[in-house]
Amino acid sequence: MLRVESVSALNDNYIWIVSGDGDQSRVLVVDPGEAQPVNEWLNKHGATISALLLTHHHPDHTAAAVELAGTGRTPIYGPGAEGIRGVNHPLHGGEQITLDGFPGIDVIPVPGHTKGHVAYYVDGCLFSGDALFAGGCGRLFEGSAEQMHESLQRLATLPDSTLLYCGHEYTVKNLEFAHRVEPDNQQIAKRLEQMRALRGKSQPTLPSSLGEEKQSNPFLRTHEASVVESAERWAGGKLTTKTEVFATLRHWKDRG
Repeated sequence: MLRVESVSALNDNYIWIVSGDGDQSRVLVVDPGEAQPVNEWLNKHGATISALLLTHHHPDHTAAAVELAGTGRTPIYGPGAEGIRGVNHPLHGGEQITLDGFPGIDVIPVPGHTKGHVAYYVDGCLFSGDALFAGGCGRLFEGSAEQMHESLQRLATLPDSTLLYCGHEYTVKNLEFAHRVEPDNQQIAKRLEQMRALRGKSQPTLPSSLGEEKQSNPFLRTHEASVVESAERWAGGKLTTKTEVFATLRHWKDRG
C-alpha cells in the first residue's frame, strides 16, 4: 500500500507526497506549486525525492519542480506537449512509469482543462490534477466540452474504490453546486454536510472515492435523468447528448 500525505500550498492547492509501503525515505511529489512546504516535509521526514509528477502546465502545479529537482538527475514527468520547464520525461498518456520502490504508474490522458493534461493512477490512487475534482471538474481553459467529458468518462472506468487526490480544496463549493443540480439527491446533501464539518475544523476533504463521485458529482452523472432534467431547465431547451448536458453544467457553474 502507498502512503499519501497532503501538503497545503498557495491559496487552496494540495501537493501530494507519495511514499512506498513502510518506506518514507524516497517519495514522489505530485504537482509542486511551491517549494517551501515540500522542503519542510522532506526535512522533517529525512526523505528525498525519487521523481516529480506534473499533471499540467499551470504554475500553481509546476512552479517549484525545477527547484525541488535540484542539480541531480531527479526525473520530472509531465505532459510533453505543454512546454513545462524542467520536464525531462515527457508524457502523452498511455505510458506506464516504472520507479524503484513503487508500483507501476499508469499515465491517463485527460485533456479539457488544458490540452495536454494527464492523470496518474497507481495502486488504487488517482492523482487527477485539475481534471476531476471532489464534487466537480476543472474549467475548460484550452480544451472542449467534448474532450473534458470524454476524459471524465475515461476516469469513471476505474474501480469505485479508487481514491481521488485532486489539486485543490474546492469540495464544498462543488457540492453546493451539485446540490443545486440535484436538490433531492440525499447522497449529495449528506456529503455536503460532512464536508462542511471537516472544513469547519480546517481539515482536508480529500481523498474521496470514485464511487462517491459517481453518486454525487454531477459531471460524472450526465446520464442520470435528474441531472439531464435540471440541465435542460437551466438551458431552457432539450439537450440530446451527454456532452451537451456536460457543457450546460459547466456553463451553469461558470456563471455562478
